[in-house]
Amino acid sequence: MTGRQTDNRRWDAEIDLLVIGAGAAGMTAALVGALEGLKVIICEKSGMVGGTTATSAGTVWIPGSRQSEAAGVPDSIEAARTYLAAILGDDANDARLAAFLATGPAMLDYLQQRTSVAFAPPPVHPDYHAQPGAALGGRALGVMPFDGRKLGDDFARVRPPRREFMVLGGMMVGKTDIPSLLHPFRSWANFSNATRLLTRQALDRIRHPRGTRLIMGNALVARLLYSLKQQAIDIRYQTQLSELIEDDERIVGAVFTTNDREISIRARRGVVLAAGGIGWSSELRNRLFPDDTQRYSMSPDSNTGDGILAGERAHGEIAQDIRSPALWMPSSVMRQDDGHLSVFPHIMLDRAKPGLMAVNRSGVRFVNEANSYHDFVEGMLRAHQTVPSIPSYLICDRSFVGDYGLGLIHPGTRDLTRFLKSGYLFQGDSIAKLAQAIGVDGGALAGTIERYNRFAETGVDEDFGRGTSDLNRFNGDPTNKPNPCLRKIGPGPYFAVAVWPSDLASSAGLRTDSNGRVLTSTGQPIAGLYAAGADAASIFRGTYPGPGTMIGPAMVFAWRAAMDIAGKSNELGVT
Repeated sequence: MTGRQTDNRRWDAEIDLLVIGAGAAGMTAALVGALEGLKVIICEKSGMVGGTTATSAGTVWIPGSRQSEAAGVPDSIEAARTYLAAILGDDANDARLAAFLATGPAMLDYLQQRTSVAFAPPPVHPDYHAQPGAALGGRALGVMPFDGRKLGDDFARVRPPRREFMVLGGMMVGKTDIPSLLHPFRSWANFSNATRLLTRQALDRIRHPRGTRLIMGNALVARLLYSLKQQAIDIRYQTQLSELIEDDERIVGAVFTTNDREISIRARRGVVLAAGGIGWSSELRNRLFPDDTQRYSMSPDSNTGDGILAGERAHGEIAQDIRSPALWMPSSVMRQDDGHLSVFPHIMLDRAKPGLMAVNRSGVRFVNEANSYHDFVEGMLRAHQTVPSIPSYLICDRSFVGDYGLGLIHPGTRDLTRFLKSGYLFQGDSIAKLAQAIGVDGGALAGTIERYNRFAETGVDEDFGRGTSDLNRFNGDPTNKPNPCLRKIGPGPYFAVAVWPSDLASSAGLRTDSNGRVLTSTGQPIAGLYAAGADAASIFRGTYPGPGTMIGPAMVFAWRAAMDIAGKSNELGVT
């Protein structure tokens, strides 16, 4: 093993459980460890908690939960097993997958009963694939909103959402808030909700740099941090992992770099790597990612593969026999006036809406635009093998921009000047001029739009089946008939934005067992070393079954790892 030897060193701290990284996985592991009686330290490289989770939707994909049954949208583990078998084939027989399905509901109950972490399922939140066993709702659970004021000064430690998803100086906006904010006078309910949101935001800005009404991933991070504070768990900020320490073929601690010195922390029972996965590590991105996908990432810039690389140096194996090394997001990019580079993730607000289509450099469609963000980019990568498709372009007319917005352009925006001047938005008074602006063949683009418009008339997308799945329809416009995802691209002017592949999270990571123990290339567990979250290889092997299929397993295996370290693996039921 190549971890640094102890050499009779002087330890700066000695505890039971050392957690590296303060995202959802790391905070869950630390919290569970403390609740099970362990002395815990979390070392976080940056000055804030949350990692990628803080800027995400904060959804967890946990089949068969008691919370879903109580909410009237029950789900079964057996149905989820059927669904995963349809997606994964023989890979669905993985022991880790069985452990996840068997103990996910128990993890939710554990946290809800003993911490401030609480989830509830929305009535409809579809799985991403139209396969046997897919769920329309109940399988994906959203975190309950949280009042950031409860954290006191530590509210500043919660990593903010992406600023592109905040309005009015830092107000978080969820999908259900959008109608009332866009059309406050359409109904009393809209007016009441808009007034409540705006009043809260105005009061928040008197005392805080941003809104304290936290939802989605920010709420999950805040709830975990609040629970850690209640357990008085030691969080060391600005503390970067340098090397794991090995003694007699066991990982017994780690060396860290702080702002002023190097420190060594001994872990008597175990070390959990939860440092955020591949992130911006140029070494891992160059080694594992396909060509032309390395430019943009949704990860915080502090995520640089530290956990995975340290685990590999300790003889852990990086699993590469997976279908995709990352979960992908189509993103558009704009340099703001203040120099900030906005990388906007096209999650679902525009791609599924009727009147938009995606084309590659040949001017033709290559994918069902309303499918999941991961599947959209997978389609882009497949097309790129034969036709230049990175970047691809989202095409629409002026009425679409007004109705639904386009990327960074909010619905109803009238003045598009700054988006055009920055090069973010392309415009053409005719299809031929738009084609010239984005560098595609005008005749091909005109033919593609004509064919798309015929599909819009009949409501049937003969090429890609857009609008046929629950997911497509859920994110479309239900008022648009006959297909909520198709309407004609009408008179000009016409517009386009370029979208690039960006990684939302990594799927390639350290190979682990059912309790999160890191494995060598021969399948042997490394004593004292665990990995969770994106530092561990995905149990879904690079596929993306549904919303929350990163955070759900991250928290389940963090829980299982902490319980194993605490000597409670007999209570997990599956080993």
